[in-house]
Amino acid sequence: MALVTRLDPWAPPIALMAVIFLLSAQPDLNSGLGTFDLIGRKFIHAAEYALLVFLWWRALRTVTDPTRAAIGAFLITVAYAASDEFHQTFVSGRSGKPLDVLIDSAGAAIAAALLARRD
Repeated sequence: MALVTRLDPWAPPIALMAVIFLLSAQPDLNSGLGTFDLIGRKFIHAAEYALLVFLWWRALRTVTDPTRAAIGAFLITVAYAASDEFHQTFVSGRSGKPLDVLIDSAGAAIAAALLARRD
């Protein structure tokens, strides 16, 4: 039971990263809704990476102060966004785009800034 308690704050960000990886491995997630689908997915990406920052911040603040945890969470998340886009270059029907890293990073930056201001 002690192992589960120790892993508890670390499990959610790792789980979300696994979900992101699995979704990125899908050849096509297009809903067929055109521009609405494109814009909607960009907002979802920003929110998804904002959530990842929050989850990493929650875990990292168990080992450092909240401001450093926010910075660390942001850096981990941006690195993961870049690696996710690189991963997509190997998936048929997908491509890795620097603009998508920027969109993901924007969501991450907003979350990190809000968390850093919180304390």
